[in-house]
Parts: sequence; structure tokens; C-alpha cells
Amino acid sequence: MKTVSHWIGGKSVEGASGNWGPVTDPATGAVTTQVALASAEEVGSAVAAAKAAYATWGTSSLAQRTAILFRYRALLDARRDDIAALITAEHGKVHSDALGEVARGLEIVELACGITTQLKGELSTQVSSRVDVAAIRQPLGVVAGITPFNFPAMVPMWMFPLAIACGNTFVLKPSEKDPSAAVLLAELAAEAGLPDGVLNVVHGDKVAVDALLAHPDVAAVSFVGSTPIARHIHATASANGKRVQALGGAKNHMLVLPDADLDAAADAAVSAAYGSAGERCMAISAVVAVGAIGDELVARIRERAEKIKIGPGTDPASEMGPLITRAHRDKVAGYVTGAAAQGAEVVLDGTGYTVEGYEDGHWIGLSLLDKVATDSDAYRDEIFGPVLVVLRAETYEEGVELINSSPFGNGTAIFTRDGGAARRFQLEIEAGMVGVNVPIPVPVGYHSFGGWKDSLFGDHHIYGNDGVHFYTRGKVVTTRWPDPADAPTGVDLGFPRNH
Repeated sequence: MKTVSHWIGGKSVEGASGNWGPVTDPATGAVTTQVALASAEEVGSAVAAAKAAYATWGTSSLAQRTAILFRYRALLDARRDDIAALITAEHGKVHSDALGEVARGLEIVELACGITTQLKGELSTQVSSRVDVAAIRQPLGVVAGITPFNFPAMVPMWMFPLAIACGNTFVLKPSEKDPSAAVLLAELAAEAGLPDGVLNVVHGDKVAVDALLAHPDVAAVSFVGSTPIARHIHATASANGKRVQALGGAKNHMLVLPDADLDAAADAAVSAAYGSAGERCMAISAVVAVGAIGDELVARIRERAEKIKIGPGTDPASEMGPLITRAHRDKVAGYVTGAAAQGAEVVLDGTGYTVEGYEDGHWIGLSLLDKVATDSDAYRDEIFGPVLVVLRAETYEEGVELINSSPFGNGTAIFTRDGGAARRFQLEIEAGMVGVNVPIPVPVGYHSFGGWKDSLFGDHHIYGNDGVHFYTRGKVVTTRWPDPADAPTGVDLGFPRNH
């Protein structure tokens, strides 16, 4: 059986705790790999390696850092198929979706390659007589990232490239459910010339997480995951004096107005709700149909959803793969089987779906629930699976009020032909990311990603300018130098004579 080890100080380090976690192929249900689960002492070794590396990396030149990052970007591009294959094998998403994940991660590596402009400071001269003031940004030291299973390559790449470009060293704790991609990312960074200890990977469970949150040499923690864990990460790390950026869960809504192109809206709803098997925090999981269009919109969504081909991620014909674990599959199915009792109309029930030849895989079909009540479990909870709920609203105002009443505020979208309504929506809606006729409004790399309310704990969004600010701290320097003419003996500034 394959074994996944830690990556500490520039080399593979076997697990010493004696604890191992199973890694399953979601398409077959078979355990294919075991991953080492770190003890607090092993986490401490990774932090110590990062701290030792920071002594020189923190003062390295921007030219050195960017040269390494450019080489790293080229290696990632050349090996994107290999990275995607690891994602498919352990997460289950189809290969094309895994390739898309790698591409989005590469955007942040490219942003990090331009860190020279991101770290430029400010200078004001003559703020007083012979007094200048400069503002600069400096790295924090050792920083850590704790990342989720649903994007095992992209989310780590949202963190460590910017962190190390800013001069920090990094300890990554990826999900123990699909750890192999993170190790390959670290190996390629070493191949690109990243010094030993600048990027470390430790695998583990709550023991490893708590060790990072408590370690006195970790200056900052970045996290992406569910809201309950994000709240815990923020509270615990903050209590230990660390800077925290904790991105939580979501219940993203799509408001469809009566004037919308219903074919475009239905296409968007299907791709945004069921892509990556719904296992993404930017999935559209709730459609709010305004006015009399509800029945027609639901019919068009159903027509498209029934055509989606579900199968193993290695099959090029597959459009959606299995869920990450059997336990998660059963949890998602529970929301569908209980929906009717809570007043929903079950338009599509995917709970009995299987794939011939892969009967032990973590399969579930597409589910569509209509006329869902706001107090039902299927609406209130982040399901994180291929379940789309539809709610009805009589007016635009009612729809906005419904969306703003949600405790989550990650992303949202509106579909309409009315520019005035769209402009009003983007100002009135309480969410961090808004799409106008765009169902999944994930910002490009040079803008920042993050939500509001229970979708974000901490002041900084991830990547973009917010990411640079998160991984650095500002310093203002005020200087005053005497004029040479004021020196006691005087200074001759004339051209020197030699005869």
C-alpha cells in the first residue's frame, strides 16, 4: 500500500507517531493509501525547520525569490496532468475539473511572481523641514496553512506562494483525506530551488491542527473549511496571539428575476450546483425564483440535470464524480430523504444512484428540491453535495431579504437583463463576492477571495492585495538627516582640485 510521509526541511520524513489515516479511492471505495498523522512533536519539527530557514529567507532578495517562483510556475505547468491525476485518485473529481483546479492555483503563483510590485512601499519627502516618512512592509516569520479536502492543490496554492514570496516560511497541514497533491507541490518547489525548510508539509488530524494553533513560533494561520472549524481556528489562534484568516462555509444563492434568460440561468444553476459534485464553497446551492418563472425554471434545470453523466473521474466521458467519503455521501443523502417530510417537493432524488462496475464507490446522483422552506434542514445547512434547493419569492425585495437573512455571506449571483436591478443588487446584497449573470463569482488572482458574516473570521480575505497584507506587516520610518553644510567644520561640495 502506498504511504504518504511528511515533507520537512526539504526532504521526505517518515511518520514517527505510529498513527496513520486511510486514504480512499472514492470511485471504488477501496483504501489505496495510508497517510502519516503527525504528533505535536512532529509539528514542532516542521515549525523549527521553517524558523531556521526564515533566518536567511526572510532577508533574501526579491530577485532571488521571484527567480525561484518563475521556475516553480514552469514546473507546475509541465506537471499539471500529474497533479490533476493525484486529485482525481484521492478526491474523486473528474480529470478536467482537477485540471481547472490546478489552473486556478497557478494564477496565484503567477501573482507571486510579480511580488516586486506588490511589496513596493510609500515615501513622502519634506513632511517637515528635512524630514521624510517611508512606509514599508516586512514578512511575519513562520506562517501556517490548514486546507480542506475539496481543493487539495488549489487552496494550498492560494496560500504558500504569496506567503513565501513575501519572505515568510510556511508549514502546510493539508487534508488527510487527499494528501498526495500537497506533497508533490512541495517536491516541485524544492526542484525549482526553494531552500530547505521554506515550505514544509505535515499531515494530521486535530492533534496537528491544535499544535499549530498553539505553537509560539507560528505568527499567522490561514484556514479554509467549514464554519464551525473556522470559528474554532479563529478563536484559538487569536487567543494565542496569532494573526488569523479563517474562511468558513457557505449557502450561496442565485436570484433569478422574471426578465432573465431562463436557458442561461438553468445552464448556470446546473453547472454551479453540481460541478465538482457540489463539494465547493462557491457552489450555488439555493436558487431563488422571483415571480411566475419558478415552475418553468425548475423544469429547465431538471431537463439539464438528468443529462449529466456521473462516473469515475478517470473516464473522459464523466461530468461528475463521486463524493469524498462514504460517510459524507450518506450525510448528503440524508438531506434529500428527509426533505419531503419538511415540506419540499422532491423533483430529482439522486440518493439511489450507483455506477456499474463501481458499486462500492461513494456515488450519489443529482438531487433537486423545489418549494423549500427557509426553516428546513436542506436550506439552513451547508450540504456540500449535489443538492440544489429552489425557493420562491414574489418580488425582488423579498428575494434580497431572504438572501440577506442567511447567516452565510460567501458568494451570490443575480440573473437578469436589467442593469438597474443588477446594480442595486450588488450594492444591497450582504455577501463578499457577487456575480451578475455569473454563477460562481470567484475573483481572479489579483483580486481577493472572501465572504462576509459566518463565511469569514478575521479581517483579511485570501490572495490578491489582502493576501499580501495578511502575510506582511507595515512599518513606518521617519528620518531626518542634517544638511552637509551644517557640519561643524563645513564640507566643500565643490569639484576636487588635483593641481
